[in-house]
Amino acid sequence: MTEAPNRADDILADHRDSIDRLDAILVYTLGERFKHTQAVGRLKAQHDLPPSDPAREARQIERLEWLAKEADLDPEFAKKFLNFIISEVIRHHENLQR
Repeated sequence: MTEAPNRADDILADHRDSIDRLDAILVYTLGERFKHTQAVGRLKAQHDLPPSDPAREARQIERLEWLAKEADLDPEFAKKFLNFIISEVIRHHENLQR
């Protein structure tokens, strides 16, 4: 005789399915974001503009911290995440200017 499915296992599977869908959304969203930042990098390289814009980056970090609070997400985590993304974007922009 087989045991009835465990309710906790069903709930866990549902959470994991949601996490998998959200991970896919994050990856596709980051892919779309990087398409735009690459276009910005090419434009900056064509017009001899600096690869980074510290004032905009500071505004973006401040904005993301606010959004994180609104979303009940740790603002420090959000700040670290955006700083990582910004550093990758700047690295790509620097490579485009070489």
